[in-house]
Amino acid sequence: MRKTIVSILLVFSITITYAQYQPTWQSLDARPIPKWFTDAKFGIFIHWGLYSVPAWATNSNADGFGSNYSEWYWERLNNKKLKIHKEFVDFHNKNFGPQFHYQDFASMFKAELFDPEKWAKIFKDAGAKYVVLTSKHHDGFALWPSRESWNWNAADAGPHRDLAGDLSEAVKKTGLHMGFYYSLYEWYNPLYKQDVKKYVDEHMLPQMRDLVTRYKPDIIWPDGEWDQSDTTWRSREFLTWLYNESAVKNTVVTNDRWGGGRNHGGFNTTEYGSGNASLARPWEECRGIGESFGYNRNENLEQYQTSKQLIHMLIDIVSRGGNLLLNIGPAADGTIPVIMQQRLKDMGDWLTINGDAIYGTTAWKESPKQKDTTTFYTRKGNDLYVFVTEWKKQISIPGVMAKNVTLLGYNGKVNFSKKANNIAITAPNLVPGEHSGKDAWVYKITNAF
Repeated sequence: MRKTIVSILLVFSITITYAQYQPTWQSLDARPIPKWFTDAKFGIFIHWGLYSVPAWATNSNADGFGSNYSEWYWERLNNKKLKIHKEFVDFHNKNFGPQFHYQDFASMFKAELFDPEKWAKIFKDAGAKYVVLTSKHHDGFALWPSRESWNWNAADAGPHRDLAGDLSEAVKKTGLHMGFYYSLYEWYNPLYKQDVKKYVDEHMLPQMRDLVTRYKPDIIWPDGEWDQSDTTWRSREFLTWLYNESAVKNTVVTNDRWGGGRNHGGFNTTEYGSGNASLARPWEECRGIGESFGYNRNENLEQYQTSKQLIHMLIDIVSRGGNLLLNIGPAADGTIPVIMQQRLKDMGDWLTINGDAIYGTTAWKESPKQKDTTTFYTRKGNDLYVFVTEWKKQISIPGVMAKNVTLLGYNGKVNFSKKANNIAITAPNLVPGEHSGKDAWVYKITNAF
């Protein structure tokens, strides 16, 4: 009898654990974002696929936001309503011929120089804490041996290699978190066009579960949600499984792109500065180093953010409680363009000195509302970090007292004075070699109160 009671209690306990989250937004939205994500602050986004072969988009913004996204190449070729449609068609016909179809790019996407260990080292050295790879974009081509995308994946065609799996393994070995972008919809999948419900039941959901089960990612980053409602996508059902049953139920993070407006799910997403971000909910800004996510050979130098601009962008976003997911667009051969590598290296060099003021911090809610756009703040425990993006001899911080002030990366003394409830920091007189930082400097106010 006692054994029976114990068995019943065990089953009841398992049931309670399994039912921790119910398939309602009220329940799913109540799940806390795993702390590793809010501490990470900086991640690398990767758009890589068949669109990396033509690697081209117009530089015109004639059709508004996203007109110059090269990963939309196939759709731009077919969408006759767009002003930029003719530019894409002319480029395609000139370089590949009118009889060359998008599907023919599969044999040209060889990734022959792809070295996942080298990629992972570049990301690690850049100071990133997580990586998100486009496992499948809107064209439906999968970067892993997906049975739902038979003969339309990187193992059956092109590289004949499990690109997603190889990168996931290499990234995890470096200690970084690995995640996957996944497009819920596919532009020209016949099943999606004919029967959305069947597509979701027999293609999308099994494919997403396969991705999670195979690689145990810490991030699932859906996109393309705008085409259907969350009910059609069965988003709540998938998330209930992900949060309750999957092998990554305790560590996985998701974004807010699940259909029916970006009101539910995990963290909020903004893109090239568009979208809503607030301290009320964890959020992440995603953008490219240039103006496209996929590699765009048509971009010029002035369309790339400088290292200084990227560092300032990271500071601004983190000071407002967000993460930066900075995108790179590798070439079809599997190499990362050198200009992108250089930008990442510069960010890593800066973070080596100043990372303590970025990782694991929170926004300083008492940050003074000021017109000065060259001073930013983060907080960690009792310490306050002050970022200055232009070197200043004097820095006044209202409403703060302190016991000590240091300049990250500098071993000398930093003078400061107290007056009422303010402190004034006097910048040290640096000589060449005393401080290897550039682009932005960070003061640490110890035990700020």
